[in-house]
Amino acid sequence: MRFQQFEKKKNQEWSCLTGADLKLQKPLVLVFGNRYALEAPEIYIEVKKLFPDGEIVFGSTAGEIIGNQVLEDSITITAIEFEKSNYVIFRENSLEHNKDAVLLGNKLIQKIPKEGLKHIVIISEGSFINGSALIEGLETGVNNVAITGGLCGDDSRFEKTISSYNENPKEGEVLLIAFYGESLEISFAQYGGWTPFGPERIITKSHQNILYELDNQPALDLYKKYLGGKVAELPKSALLYPLSVKTKNKKESIVRTILAIDEQTNTMTLAGDVPEGSVVQLMMANIDHIVDGAIQAAQIGMKNRKNKPEFALLVSCIGRKLVMDQRVEEEIEEVIETIGSQAVIGGFYSYGELAPFTGNINCELHNQTMTLTLFSE
Repeated sequence: MRFQQFEKKKNQEWSCLTGADLKLQKPLVLVFGNRYALEAPEIYIEVKKLFPDGEIVFGSTAGEIIGNQVLEDSITITAIEFEKSNYVIFRENSLEHNKDAVLLGNKLIQKIPKEGLKHIVIISEGSFINGSALIEGLETGVNNVAITGGLCGDDSRFEKTISSYNENPKEGEVLLIAFYGESLEISFAQYGGWTPFGPERIITKSHQNILYELDNQPALDLYKKYLGGKVAELPKSALLYPLSVKTKNKKESIVRTILAIDEQTNTMTLAGDVPEGSVVQLMMANIDHIVDGAIQAAQIGMKNRKNKPEFALLVSCIGRKLVMDQRVEEEIEEVIETIGSQAVIGGFYSYGELAPFTGNINCELHNQTMTLTLFSE
């Protein structure tokens, strides 16, 4: 693999961070940036000028990860030339499918060649997609192939997210990158570090990712009692207190972030499904536990690898970033220390992370985790 990385900070020109003298051949170009910056009408033309024969994927973020830095209000580019393997990219738009995420996932997965398929990375719109349903649709068409990736972000505004493939970013886009090659080694992991607290409650009314009632009481009313003075900051403050959800047919609990609230219906919309009958509990975190979670993810990702990773795609949750605040780069630094400084680092802070649980191949939607996908040829 060969790499070039660029960054463009607010009101500045593009700056090359690595690989300034290289001329990459047909690179995969990952462009992650602040939503306002990616809405600039000239953005696709600018990136295309840097990489004329590149396949360009855009995604808006809640913070950009490049090297050991976590940036805001910027755009980052990681361009990757695969020397022994290849990739293909496909897109679908959720708005064209009436926001039916299962249908969209199924349409996407039908497009890709299955022979020799090694791994799938998803970069998805994140403002209204039901991540659990998207995974359900994707996994109808593949067996024994892992899916990782993330849902795009919009800082803590929660207004809209944008993404695209080889065009200016727009709403509703879901992008699938499929990787092929015998020499390609890809490992992955996710880990949180959040701690449940308070009483366990039963979901007594929900529909897909909309939560209506806990213990036969309006869920939003109960949630507000715990938030206290932070109620006025909803939905942003909900990122600090996600829900642990244990469903009947799952061995491990999943974490769900609240993306939106509806005062009229007294409901909460979460990033993924919250089935009726599930047991839920509030969660909280401190900085040390979050950093430990990042280390755990990196250790799991490195376990049983034959080669050192050349590239690490990091997708971490906006909730982790809000809790860590000025110390947010610590989790990136710990990942680098664990996987090795030889790896090129790129990624973003998200509204949801996609990865299997440890020892599993089936993908799950996570919130509040650090998720890694490690590549080498």
